[in-house]
Amino acid sequence: EDAQRICRYLSEDGTQIMAEPQNIWRLPTVEEAVRSMMIHGENAGGVWDLVERKAGYTRTPDKESPLWDVHSKVIYYWTGDTSPQNEQRAYIIVYHGSVFDRIKSESQSYLSFRAVKEVDNSD
Repeated sequence: EDAQRICRYLSEDGTQIMAEPQNIWRLPTVEEAVRSMMIHGENAGGVWDLVERKAGYTRTPDKESPLWDVHSKVIYYWTGDTSPQNEQRAYIIVYHGSVFDRIKSESQSYLSFRAVKEVDNSD
């Protein structure tokens, strides 16, 4: 919930938290997070199976830049998707591509988030 709130207040360039909501940034969906995973600078071929609630990859992703800071202890990123079994839980993705649900109020040093820009599809 803190991550979602911070995303709403991020400036256009994503470097500052503004006083008023900007609504430019958001947390990625689980599907977006899985599709963005990388290995050796190439997309890992991630697919999110909505029925099984499981990620599958052509190649197993790893903790490497630019998606992950290899020197940080962060190994999980929050997504914007809530677990269908429990509204108090949201999905997280691990650097190696696995997806789990966690209690939304958890705050650990190894949990963080990456924001994505909201896309305007009105054109």
